[in-house]
Amino acid sequence: MKSYKLLGTLMALLLLVPVCFAQGSYNHAEVGVFMNYTRLSSASDTNFYGIGGRIGANVHPHIQLEAEGAYDFEQNVNSQINLGGGSFTSQRSNLRMIHFLFGPKFQAGTSGPVRLFATLKGGLLDFSTDRRLSGQILNIPSDTNGVFYPAGGVELFSGWFGVRFEVGDEIYFDRGANNNLRVTAGPTFRF
Repeated sequence: MKSYKLLGTLMALLLLVPVCFAQGSYNHAEVGVFMNYTRLSSASDTNFYGIGGRIGANVHPHIQLEAEGAYDFEQNVNSQINLGGGSFTSQRSNLRMIHFLFGPKFQAGTSGPVRLFATLKGGLLDFSTDRRLSGQILNIPSDTNGVFYPAGGVELFSGWFGVRFEVGDEIYFDRGANNNLRVTAGPTFRF
């Protein structure tokens, strides 16, 4: 009997959600997926490509809080390892990155098909390599670092469906600030 009550309550809530947002404006929250491109300066400007997703909720008509995560597929990076006594050996490593970011997005408009925005996010950037080489790869940490991410972009909407383009500087902190170009693009859904 309790399962029927729970099911009935869930169905009632699902029916109420469209009524709550029935004002005709799709300006309460966004969910999106994106392709991720990162140019890692500390790895000889190696290009990384991956996929990610984001979710955001409006706290004001011009301010949205967003959380996002992305996975960049592994790339081969050549590094030199110091063997002591001035001798070096070249080693290939499979480096991949995982991004987690959270922060506000400031929107220039609240209606219309085109929206410009700026965002300031903080979070984590995880580097993963072959664990046998951890700490030995020149200029590439095999760990997690804090990130500051200022960015800007444009969203193009037709009703609830849109496309978002964003460009920013993903700065991770490991023995100082390391600047890296980051570009994302993909569909977004507004409700």
